[in-house]
Amino acid sequence: MKLAIVGGGPAGLYLSILLKRQDPAHEITVYERNPAGSTYGWGVTYWAGLLDKLRAGDPGSAAAVAEASVTWTDGVAIVRDERTVHRGDAGFGIGRRRMLALLADRAAELGVRVEFEHGIAGPDAPELADADLVVAADGVNSALREAHPGHFGSAVASGRNPYIWLGTTKVFDSFSFAFKETAHGWIWCYAYGFSGERSTCVVECSPETWTGLGLDGLGEADSLRLLEKLFHDLLDGHELIGRDRADDAAQWLTFRTLTNRVWHRGNLVLLGDAAHTTHYSIGAGTTLALEDALALADALRSGGDLDTALTTYGKRRRAELVSAQSAARYSAQWYENLPRYMRLEPAQMFALLGQRHSPLLPHIPPQLYYRIDRAAGQLEPLRRFKRWLGPRVARAVHGRR
Repeated sequence: MKLAIVGGGPAGLYLSILLKRQDPAHEITVYERNPAGSTYGWGVTYWAGLLDKLRAGDPGSAAAVAEASVTWTDGVAIVRDERTVHRGDAGFGIGRRRMLALLADRAAELGVRVEFEHGIAGPDAPELADADLVVAADGVNSALREAHPGHFGSAVASGRNPYIWLGTTKVFDSFSFAFKETAHGWIWCYAYGFSGERSTCVVECSPETWTGLGLDGLGEADSLRLLEKLFHDLLDGHELIGRDRADDAAQWLTFRTLTNRVWHRGNLVLLGDAAHTTHYSIGAGTTLALEDALALADALRSGGDLDTALTTYGKRRRAELVSAQSAARYSAQWYENLPRYMRLEPAQMFALLGQRHSPLLPHIPPQLYYRIDRAAGQLEPLRRFKRWLGPRVARAVHGRR
């Protein structure tokens, strides 16, 4: 087959590796519009289960990613200047730029052509004319997907809270949170290491806090200085790092959750953020994109005609994503309703932070939910009832929308 993969993110590059390993005779080209080493974002997170899947897909790239990753086992939260620690499962962080470089090198080693600074404007581009399969891995604003309005059933829901993606010279050895109350409301930060020299910091707040603090009108340099003061105890005097465009406006965004009812059209198939997005607060975006690549490679390996393979891939992934999309939706809503939980003691608030994916939590007073959750940990019948009731509440709420 001749394959054109548009977009050199983790999903597109990893798919090229998988398909080239399946059949070295495949002619595969990855088209990436940005220069090599140019990427938005600092570090990405994943958990041990992903590494197992990557090892099965391609041991070489899995070993390289694992070696370049850092690990943490605890969660730390600073709430009203009180520090709380939660013991948890091991998580991993890796620099996005480092991951892309490793995957690009592995793809090239296998014989994939990776062309940087080579954008593809749409499905009529001459580079795609004789491709047997065209993979749209070109992100949430996919030009290939948008060239067929209405076909994919795309829907986008915009989140309420502004957020900004930053780096810092502070190296965190745990996944850390800080919640700061200001005269204009709460502002908070998620922070995690991704190398021995740098960490990622994602800062979020309500629109009212954002405007009240003046962040809507500050340039990047002034924004970073203000945020450094607000999170001084989390950063221990280390600086925040932006895009090195001090005179520009800071790159505040609101998260867009994308879904598509259909994932392919003819020989064009969606992958990664072009097919779906999930709120960053569950730390699953890169994992889900790589799992897309694994599922698409598996569907193509099974043989049969292309349309059947692409249909199978889309159905499988949409079904597998239901749980993650639900968790992401409730997680985003938890942060959008943060003041509801900030009257709790810090340890209780941190415990409910870990329960933010629950469909029950928005419908039960936080203090009562905390007590039920603690009791459920001791009483198996109550734990079973909680597991039974949660999905039913979610279906009832979803059905009213």
